[in-house]
Amino acid sequence: MKVRSIFVSDIHLGTRFSQAEKFIDFLKDYESENLFLVGDIVDGWAIKRKFVWPQSHSDVIQKILRKARKGTKVHLITGNHDEFLRPFVPLIVGDNLEISNEFEYSCMNGKTYYITHGDFFDSITMTKKWLAILGDYGYDFLLYVNDKISKIKKIFKVNSKWSLSKYVKDNVKSSVNFINDFEKILANHAKHKEYDGIVCGHIHKAEIRKIDTIDYLNCGDWVESCTAIVETYEGEFKLINYG
Repeated sequence: MKVRSIFVSDIHLGTRFSQAEKFIDFLKDYESENLFLVGDIVDGWAIKRKFVWPQSHSDVIQKILRKARKGTKVHLITGNHDEFLRPFVPLIVGDNLEISNEFEYSCMNGKTYYITHGDFFDSITMTKKWLAILGDYGYDFLLYVNDKISKIKKIFKVNSKWSLSKYVKDNVKSSVNFINDFEKILANHAKHKEYDGIVCGHIHKAEIRKIDTIDYLNCGDWVESCTAIVETYEGEFKLINYG
């Protein structure tokens, strides 16, 4: 399928739970003029803890670079997990690969969107990094438990997509409050800067919705949900659930 632009975030290459193979399949199925990688593409935090890098993760990098060589405009936005790139931005690699902390995007419908990973608007990540890292350990543990539950369900042929980590995210009050606050802060920033919308990642919760007058678009992740946002040539944004 050919679309104007693709927006993806939180692939977390370098972790054992990254759905790298599915992401490669997605890039084969969807062609675009622009590819926006909205942060946390490579997980530097996880790599520091334990180096994990299967061939499929190299294949993702090679696929992205191949797209850039063939004319796709690739825009990489840095996130907190790939913050090791931030001392070098803005950085232009070749003709079609640009790395920055943020981008501005002009849509087919004439609207202008602000693109950011989102961690700059997360007070915990910015002021209490130790707590953010601790939370990252906790998230890895929930993913580990998810994996064990999935294997048990396969043995007993239970057809259910229930996820412990998603349940915690959607039902634990502190988590729900954090996500709601995060979304409102980003929407308010976009409004203050006179943007029509905002595209982000960071919280692994894919969504397209209106917050006041602002179009809020979150790409989700390629750890659990395997989601992306695309802009069609008709100027419509769509949430793709590839998982």
